[in-house]
Amino acid sequence: MIDVFSHFVPPAVLARFLELKPGLPALSAFGGLPELWDIDARLRSLAPFPGVQQILNFGNPPVETFGTPVVAAELARLANEEMAKLCARYPDRFPAFTAVLPMSDLELAMAELEYAHAELGARGIQIYTNVLGAPVSGPLYRPIFQQMAQRDLPVLVHPFRTAAVADYATELDSPDEVWFTFGWPYETSAFAARMVYSGIFNELPDIKIVLHHFGGMIPSFGARIELGFQQIFTGPGGPNPVAVRAGITTPVVEHYRRFYADTALNGSKSAVRAGYDFFGPDRSVFGTDAPFCQDGGPTFVAETLAAIDALDLPAADRQQVLEGNARSLFRLPIAETAGQPTEILRSA
Repeated sequence: MIDVFSHFVPPAVLARFLELKPGLPALSAFGGLPELWDIDARLRSLAPFPGVQQILNFGNPPVETFGTPVVAAELARLANEEMAKLCARYPDRFPAFTAVLPMSDLELAMAELEYAHAELGARGIQIYTNVLGAPVSGPLYRPIFQQMAQRDLPVLVHPFRTAAVADYATELDSPDEVWFTFGWPYETSAFAARMVYSGIFNELPDIKIVLHHFGGMIPSFGARIELGFQQIFTGPGGPNPVAVRAGITTPVVEHYRRFYADTALNGSKSAVRAGYDFFGPDRSVFGTDAPFCQDGGPTFVAETLAAIDALDLPAADRQQVLEGNARSLFRLPIAETAGQPTEILRSA
């Protein structure tokens, strides 16, 4: 089994973060979650799951939020080199990592993309739903997606917003963790919509983009996606004007189904079912969001596996979700023990 969306912040990077922003609340909280930055604690959290491997992805906040593009590039390089070392040291647990890019400067981001893949062996990149509040769907960042399509490696997308993004125009911030609970799924959904209407799948039909948290709001709003607001007033059978302007000639909702999405939904069986029903066996991938739960990961792993178990999938589809799709996405070698995931899952 391959968890495509687990997070790690190497201690050297965390130390540098603390130097740059010593009062940042998120960094103070990290101290209570050693599985995020202490590799020994991380390995202990995985001990109950001998058949689980994790793709290492960086955590929040994005490196560009810590200073100038040069500082962001320094942090990205440090993170990538440290994660590469962990993958080399523990290949049975961490078969690959996704690269961090300093997205506040395209030239630096492209240089780090090349270095991380050519020199460190990265098997994809992780970006965020925005860059310092700006969308990534426009022409500025297209070279990154073009490069990843050419390399046939995935772009993993993590939501990001803070309490500074207000829920209402009359307010200055988002209280009561609304920015996190609902803001992050919205960020993911808005990212996907902007990418779809930018024509990404027309331009790069083979691009592999993986959405976190099973695509946020998307699975619950498939019918609403298909019937656009302007389309309501065009009469029965009328086209979606927004889709027409974007050059989308097939049903819009089918473009959303071209994303991949992971199962990281805190173990919610109903939510995992909705996500799977939308994305299907060929685009759903096992992901847990470890170690971001109160026990540092084991609960999320166990409950996510239980949610997948509750889908009662045919063996071939189950294998695709738990491992096969990940191996294809990250171009990992085929496991020698193809039957192992089901056996381990049943006993977990």
